[in-house]
Amino acid sequence: MTTPLLRFVLLYSAMYSAFGVLSPFFPRFLESRGLTPQEIGVFFGVGTMMRLVSTPVAGRIADRSGALRTVLAVCVFAATAAGVALLHAGRYGPLVALGVAQAMLLAPTTTLADALAVEAAGTRGDGRGFEYGWVRGAASGAFVLGSLAAGDVLATARLDAIVWMHVALLALAGLFVPLVPGLDTSRPATPAEATAPGGVRALLRLPAFQRLLVVAALVLGSHAMHDTFSMVRWNAAGIGPRAGSMLWSESVVAEVLVFLVFGPALLRHVAPQHAMALAALAGVVRWTVVARTTSLVALAATQPLHGLTFALLHLACMRAIGATVPPKLAATAQALYAVGATAVTAVFSAASGPLYARFAGDGFLVMAAVCAAALPFCREATVPD
Repeated sequence: MTTPLLRFVLLYSAMYSAFGVLSPFFPRFLESRGLTPQEIGVFFGVGTMMRLVSTPVAGRIADRSGALRTVLAVCVFAATAAGVALLHAGRYGPLVALGVAQAMLLAPTTTLADALAVEAAGTRGDGRGFEYGWVRGAASGAFVLGSLAAGDVLATARLDAIVWMHVALLALAGLFVPLVPGLDTSRPATPAEATAPGGVRALLRLPAFQRLLVVAALVLGSHAMHDTFSMVRWNAAGIGPRAGSMLWSESVVAEVLVFLVFGPALLRHVAPQHAMALAALAGVVRWTVVARTTSLVALAATQPLHGLTFALLHLACMRAIGATVPPKLAATAQALYAVGATAVTAVFSAASGPLYARFAGDGFLVMAAVCAAALPFCREATVPD
């Protein structure tokens, strides 16, 4: 393990374990503070909208200043402070204000970290660095371990304990930020970079980046119905909580394996746009099977496709961003990638309710069609060799 790789693994592990300890149990924490289900829904809805704003703003600040690590550290430590304040907020108004503020501060952290990691990983084909997938796989594993640890802690502790765990891990992540390499601006520019002017509009004029955004938004967005209604559908089909958890765990294990092993190996031999097409095809197969059957055997066979529909797609997008986007726009590119996928996922999440209510499992066929629609955009999603 090279030193830069180790430093990024430590940073990502601290960040994602912080997310893991809080995410599954945060609604229960809010409920314990007196929020009604309607108020909790408003809380998360407003937080999502604010994240869509704060992520690109932070990305532009980081790119224009050239101080990605500084902006990342500020976001992490400010989110830590907001988390501590959240523990002392007794009324609905301050609780929501602090929670939304923390959501806004946390949203850019993953995109800024990815901008740094993708550049340090040497995804531009110059032989430098390490595999970005190793870092992201460690992050997914840390998220799972954080969730499991929080569940064990809550067996004997109050819900406040998970927030304290969350802020402690965030503070640790903040300490790791200065240790990771900064953005390398000393190397010669590629032809694409040399001709690309600064600014968001210039970035959005890059045809390869436009296609990448469309593919990512459609394939990642197609997971919305699964995330919202898979457990509901499985339960209605007689698949109990234990079996449902096993199915969900399968997808997480597949995700980690693709990030750590299979994805980097595949991308050494396959162009990113071809990996994106494979991810989209996997989505067509996965959602078609889910729509047509609730057979436990069939579901167990398709859940590992999550490793392709999510992890491989993400790795391919990171490789493509590294190959097509100038370093001076790296944080902005990561922000647009994240915001596009988040916005489309939010729309599909809202649409999945009426779809499931009317068509039940056949609503997943719409998600299969969404993945099929991404296939034409996979063509030339990177700069031609």
